[in-house]
Formats: sequence, structure tokens, C-alpha cells
Amino acid sequence: MHEVTASILTIGDELLIGQTIDTNSASIAQELNKIGVWVRRRVAIADDKEAILTTLADEAKQSNILIITGGLGPTADDITKPALCEYFRTELIRDEGATTNVENIFKKLGRPLTERNLSQGLVPAACEVLPNGRGTAPGMYFFHENTHYFSLPGVPHEMKGLMQSGVLSKIKSAFDLPAVVHRTLLTAGIGESFLADTVQEFETALPAYIKLAYLPAYGMVRLRLTAKGEDETAVKKEVDEKFSELKSLVKEWMVADEDISIQEAVVKLLKEKKRTVATAESCTGGTIASLITSIVGSSEVFNGGIVSYANEAKKDILEVKNETLTSVGAVSEETVTQMAVGACKKLKTDYAVATSGIMGPDGGTPEKPLGTVWIAVANKEGKVKAQKFNFRFDRGRNVELTVHTALNTLRKFVLEDTESD
Repeated sequence: MHEVTASILTIGDELLIGQTIDTNSASIAQELNKIGVWVRRRVAIADDKEAILTTLADEAKQSNILIITGGLGPTADDITKPALCEYFRTELIRDEGATTNVENIFKKLGRPLTERNLSQGLVPAACEVLPNGRGTAPGMYFFHENTHYFSLPGVPHEMKGLMQSGVLSKIKSAFDLPAVVHRTLLTAGIGESFLADTVQEFETALPAYIKLAYLPAYGMVRLRLTAKGEDETAVKKEVDEKFSELKSLVKEWMVADEDISIQEAVVKLLKEKKRTVATAESCTGGTIASLITSIVGSSEVFNGGIVSYANEAKKDILEVKNETLTSVGAVSEETVTQMAVGACKKLKTDYAVATSGIMGPDGGTPEKPLGTVWIAVANKEGKVKAQKFNFRFDRGRNVELTVHTALNTLRKFVLEDTESD
């Protein structure tokens, strides 16, 4: 079984100058990896015909599959289709299906249809049209000199739809792909190097076809086992056995034994325990609440959040005592404790998590340097756990670390509080 490789080409000046972040490459690479295709290269290209032609020719020499995104719009700077016509020595023709799709979309929106919009129905004659169920620009498939080419819209929602509806099935039917099995767990509260020391013997003893990857983020590390083989059942059985062994080694720090975020893990736990939570945020400015509510079904467990950035809000809404703020300040154990208790009371929840800190770049003192953070978790009976942290990064990273640490502190508190359930 030969390894099947792919190159991902994203087109657009906005990608090269950093005006738009390229999320398409990451999404495409993830989907290809799932089906056993190795991404050899990811390339960003300017809106320049010669750059497109040169890159296509270079990548086709080494990859079985080329996936192109971007440059398919109706404006003058969208030059992917003309470039593809030149590359494949063909011409633009009108595709009736793609044209009807454009007409139907504009009719549904009640907007006038211009010639520029109708140009979305023009495609290179050498391509097979991949219908776009989420937009006006069709996808295009070419097979040329044993290489498979896919040209997709740059709009992420449309690109993802075409990957699922057309691209992946064509690739799977064209190649004898290996079975790929991934198992991922999430840890928090332990650094990558300490984690590596903990699992060193386990990692050394892994068979050659099973790889362990470390995927660190702020305050968290994912561990992923990946294996490839011809017999999917056998590969999955072996990976599952090794994954169970890995889980036992890191159980002290394991947040989830699946590839989910810490906010997903928290929401899942609260649902299982049939408990509710509220947030009282100062230095994190509502980010914890935002992450929780980004999870489908969070309305079952999240009652609300209070962003008490100013001391007046802490006093007036959360009932933090004025003498507390005067004597020990907003960034203190006493303040976050009262914030968490106040949030439980005001929002009538089983639990609340509170944050207060100095994120930077200014505001620090010798007693409370930049990165000083207090996090508290309380339950409705008044039990509270508060802890001080000292982060050392810039404002953005300090906020992210605080958010992840607060969510993990909440998770552990709920587990301890409900251990007899």
C-alpha cells in the first residue's frame, strides 16, 4: 500500500499579508488525515496567475492530490478559474447546473442578478463540477496526468460542505487508503516536559506503527495516539489497548479521554451531574461565559454570567464588601471568594466560578506583580475554594491561561463535591 500525499494551496493576497487567517488549510488537513492521506505541503499563494501556475506544476510533481481554495469569486481579483484554464489548456464554458444554483440563490434572497453574479456559472470545460449547496461558486475537479485536482471556494463554510459532499468520497474511491485510528485525551495542570517524563517508558515501548503526539496549549496538553494499518479492526484493538494504558498513567491530570475542549468537558460533566453554574468575571471579561455558551446544550447548565470589571459592579451586583476592596483590593482571596458566593446567590446556581487578576501590561505592584490572578469556585451551600496563580506572559496569554485554569478548577471542584453521587 503506497502512501497517498496531498498538497493544500490557498490563494489570496489577504492571506499573505495577514489580513485573513487561513483556517481552510487546517480544516482540510484534518479531514485528509482522517482518511489516511498525508499532507505533504501547505502553500499560500498570492492572487497572481504566474504564481498559481508555477505552484500547481511544482506540487503536482510530488503529490497525488492538490486541493486549492480561494479566488473563485465574481470580482476581478478572483483569478483562479482563468489560471486553471491556462494550466489545463481549456476554456470557460457555462454550466447549467451551477448557473441555476446562482439564479435560485438570488431569487431566494430577493436580490437583483447581474452578469457579474452569473459569471459564477462559468467553469473550465475540462473540469467536473462539484455542486455547492452552500454558496454560488461551484467546486471543480480535474484529473490530469495521474494527479487529482480540486478547486474549492475560499469561504470556510462552503469549502467544508464541498469537502464532505464531494472531495472526500472521490479521494476514497480513487485510492486504496490505509485505516487510520486516532485516540486523544486532554490533560491539564501538568507541563509538557513533565508529562513526557511520566509516559517515557510507555512511549519507548510503543510499536513502530503507533505514534504518540504531544499537543500543548496554554495550561493544557493533548496526547494523541495514531496508528495506520490495512486491517482497521486489528489496528483499532491495538490502539484501544495502548490508550487504556496511557490513561492509567496520566489519570491524575486527565480532563477527558476524548478529543474535546475543556469547556466541552465542563459542560458534559455538569449535564451528567445535573448541576448548574454561573460566572463572575473581572480580569477575564466574560471569556469563560463565552466559551461555555459556545457549546451546544450549555443552556441546560449555564444560568448566566456577571462581568464585574469595576469595583462598583463587584459591590453593587455581587455584594462584595466595601471594606474588603478597601483593605485587600480587588485582586485577593477575599474578593474572589465573595464574587463566587455572590454569583451563586444572584443567579441561583449550584456552582459559580470567579476570577480577578492583573493581566498587564501595566497595573502591577511589588506585592501584586503582573500576572497575579485569584480564582475561586463556590457551591450554593457556601463551600468555597480559592487559589492564587502567577502567570508570566502578555495580556492575551494571561487571559487564556486564567480561563483554562478557572474551567479546570471548576471541573475538579464539581467532581469533589459530587463524588458521592
